[in-house]
Amino acid sequence: MRHLMKFFILGLIFSAVLFGFPSVKTAVAKDFKLNICAMPEHETFFPWYAHKMGWDKEAGLDFNIIYFESGMQQLEALPAKQWDLGLTGGVPHVFGALRYDAYLLGIGNNESFANSVFVRPDSDMAKAKGAVKGYPAVYGTADQIKKKVFLVTTVSSAHYAMSSYLSIFGLKDSDVVVKQMDQASIMAAFQSGVGDFACLWAPYSYKAFENGWVEAANIDATKRALPITLIGDKAFCDKNPEIVAKFLGVMFRGIKKVATEGASPENIKLFREMYLDWAGMEYTDAQAKQDIEMHPVIQFADQLKIMDASAGESEVQRWERLIAEFMHTNGRLTGAEFAKIKDGNWITDRFLKMVKTPIQ
Repeated sequence: MRHLMKFFILGLIFSAVLFGFPSVKTAVAKDFKLNICAMPEHETFFPWYAHKMGWDKEAGLDFNIIYFESGMQQLEALPAKQWDLGLTGGVPHVFGALRYDAYLLGIGNNESFANSVFVRPDSDMAKAKGAVKGYPAVYGTADQIKKKVFLVTTVSSAHYAMSSYLSIFGLKDSDVVVKQMDQASIMAAFQSGVGDFACLWAPYSYKAFENGWVEAANIDATKRALPITLIGDKAFCDKNPEIVAKFLGVMFRGIKKVATEGASPENIKLFREMYLDWAGMEYTDAQAKQDIEMHPVIQFADQLKIMDASAGESEVQRWERLIAEFMHTNGRLTGAEFAKIKDGNWITDRFLKMVKTPIQ
């Protein structure tokens, strides 16, 4: 009997050596690695904080947040499948839908207050406030603006601020001189005296205020809205709807935190940490507080309402259609291109409806 037991044990050892011991790693399912496109802006707090707190892991995900300087850079990386889901501007998302059928899955925030057109304090336009009836917070006149030089990152939220501003005066992009620059270059150029207008998004707009530049208008002042959108690669979303729903659920945990707590001391500290650790940008407490306060967020239940197109055009579809109309009016979209995207069928609440509730 003892000999039989000995042979049995030796047999087990031989089998283990030959076929390998069971691995704990292989027994446990790995988290799904999710490549997320983001920019150094307010909305990146949601995936960043989720990863910091391990919320992505709780949902079986592993967030890899990829830095991009602008929405158009994000779109340029989409054909190569460098990212799966993410956050982008309402303006570049129009082109993402046009070129790649990219889905709009939800709203990151309302950035209408944080995208602005600035003039220098010694400009004549800084003295002409409320010259157009119905727009008391807007500076300038049509004659002052025509043929002036606008420094702008084209096809961006700041570009939409510029176009919205011009429309108040009955002007288009073609009525002024548009100089394409990235945001950091605009700051340096305008500081050194180049250009008549600087078109900026946050956090560069905060620095503009600190420099004493005068806000000629922001998007809200022009009576329009501009969202940060949750964007998804169509092929990825169609193949992995459950993953998309999990991602959205995690995003809404962060949105809920900011919506309920606002610019609390803890959130101010966390925003400063996010900008420094992820984007290499130093924020003061005042700047972090301003960033939170100038970006209203929309919680899950309300997003279901504004994304609902069951009775006709949804609110979000209307926002994006107005953006597309401006792009078409200013020659950025052809008639055929505008016709392709104006119905907003790329804006879907299908994945929102799959999110497990209540949001934690």
